Amino acid sequence: MKGRTELFLHNSTAMALQQVVAMVTALIIPRILLSVYGSEINGFIVSVTQFISYFLLVEAGLSGASVYALYKPLANEDVPAITGILSAARKFYQISGYVFLGLILLLAILYPVFASSLQLSACQVAIVVFSLSVPGILDFFILSKYQVLLVASQRSYVLAFAQMVYLLLNLGIIWVLVTTGFSIVTVQVAVVFAVFVRARILYSYTKEHFPYVNHIVRPNNDSLKDRWNVLYLQLLNSVQSALPIILATVFTSLKEVSVYSIYNLVLNGIAGILGIFISGLAASFGDIIARKQRKILKEATQQFEQAYYMLITVVYGVALLLILPFVKLYTIHITDAEYILPWFGFICILNGLLYHLKTPQGMLVISAGMYRQTRWQSTTQALIAAIGGLAGAVFWGLYGIVGGLILSNIYRDIDLLFFIPKHLTKLSYKRSLRHILLVLFTFGIVSVFWFFYSPQILTIAQWLIYAICASCVLIIWTVATNYFIDPLNMKKIYKSVQRVILRRNG
Repeated sequence: MKGRTELFLHNSTAMALQQVVAMVTALIIPRILLSVYGSEINGFIVSVTQFISYFLLVEAGLSGASVYALYKPLANEDVPAITGILSAARKFYQISGYVFLGLILLLAILYPVFASSLQLSACQVAIVVFSLSVPGILDFFILSKYQVLLVASQRSYVLAFAQMVYLLLNLGIIWVLVTTGFSIVTVQVAVVFAVFVRARILYSYTKEHFPYVNHIVRPNNDSLKDRWNVLYLQLLNSVQSALPIILATVFTSLKEVSVYSIYNLVLNGIAGILGIFISGLAASFGDIIARKQRKILKEATQQFEQAYYMLITVVYGVALLLILPFVKLYTIHITDAEYILPWFGFICILNGLLYHLKTPQGMLVISAGMYRQTRWQSTTQALIAAIGGLAGAVFWGLYGIVGGLILSNIYRDIDLLFFIPKHLTKLSYKRSLRHILLVLFTFGIVSVFWFFYSPQILTIAQWLIYAICASCVLIIWTVATNYFIDPLNMKKIYKSVQRVILRRNG
């Protein structure tokens, strides 16, 4: 059995590699589809994918609840308890799977109604919809119970490896079939092969390393009673990711869905980068909270919060300066839709920044298991995004949809700013507010520069040079201003980073 530190390093490394592979494939595949099939087909694939991700909400918090329930029996090597929990998970996943299948059937029937301009028959649309839903179907009926076991036993690196194999196979199949002239329907059916390869890896590993697992014993249904509270947080995340595409599909056109998806590539890439830096921290903070180490919690929260705000200051400042040059290079020679939309790029980056402003506080909600205590706030945010996005879509199209998300993130940023200090850390909210205002102040300065200066970037090499220069300037500025407003905490952050480096090198 690997030690905790070794498992953490394996998981962190594997997740980082998976994020890199995911980012690269996410950049290449849409470009292939755009160049061969055009914006409408690309928008169709993006739209259906987002509908399916929204339907996955029928999982209803099972994953989070199952993982949480497995921690203690795995630590105690309590096999009967483990099998009881997994049997309950299997039962509920199957019920959710049948609901998911029903929603997929409805989507296959109704989608042609909302996309009448699409040059595909109703039968072809149905085939693509069912092909794209195969990963979800396999997860519900076969894999999910194994996945929660791997996560709870700190073997996320296995999931990351299987996902990397899937992503690379998926890319290879698409590349070969598209460049040899196959239709989009044939391509989507063929990539199902990659899904089954991923499924085989996870199934084989779990059977080999957990031979005692028996999913047909009497289920322990009480162990998953918190799944409805976990659902609220999943609902919020799903609204942020899937709702814009759904609203754009219904109220705009598939070409505009394609436009949104290209700008969203940048936001997803940023989220992937930030995810690498915070992977595993929720569990670490959860351990501190469980042990009631309040002094350590306060110090760790202050250091992580300031370090994370420095990170997003640099990342989103650079992203604002580079998003339009990226879109210009990425969509070069694509003329069937207008992709160069400066103000749309601006509000997309602003929305991403506001979304990640709450990450330090949101992570503590997860670490402390405060799903029930925050469910109404999560629901309120989702409603603001849904209602605001719906109204915005009717009057302002894509701009209005993103505007609804911005309003919802502002609400949640303010809510968590006061909630976490009051109910968990007992720190003053003024410290967090000061750092948030510094982030916004720097973003404001970058926005002014962006408004008045637009560099002529014609090649990828020029884009990379500009990115490096912008990053260096923002890093120097961010470190200097943060040291000015909180020098003591900056020294603690430096010492913490130094200890981690020395420990790894030693």
